[in-house]
Amino acid sequence: MKHEPFVIERTYNAPVEKVWKAITDINEMRQWYMSEIEDFKPVVGFTTVVPVKNKVSTGKDFIHHWKITEVVPGKKISYEWRYEGNTGNSLVTFELKPEGNKTTLTLTHTGLETFDPATNPQFARENFEKGWTGFIDGKLKKFVEQ
Repeated sequence: MKHEPFVIERTYNAPVEKVWKAITDINEMRQWYMSEIEDFKPVVGFTTVVPVKNKVSTGKDFIHHWKITEVVPGKKISYEWRYEGNTGNSLVTFELKPEGNKTTLTLTHTGLETFDPATNPQFARENFEKGWTGFIDGKLKKFVEQ
């Protein structure tokens, strides 16, 4: 079992302010990330629930619980990520670095090994990797570069 964090780094043709807004403004997050987000504020201690329907099978839905743990406006946001009714607790961090009119985003997801794929195969590391790659390479890139 891998205990290294999943890390993906990409550079977008968009200013850092635009990328920051895309990852912290609920209306923008709903467009590229998860439309089910009920509430979101980039404030340390803020908690929210994201009820994601299970599209893979008729199994249980994925009720995400997020708690903001760190915010450096325009640069970094981190939140705990866990699933209701399941063991495991992880940390997702988005870090932004301006490079002229471009932005380098580094997403790090630590603690993936705390989720048990034996209880739910959707918790396999490959699924997190595939999901994040789709969000970061596809949806977010298209959203901020449009």
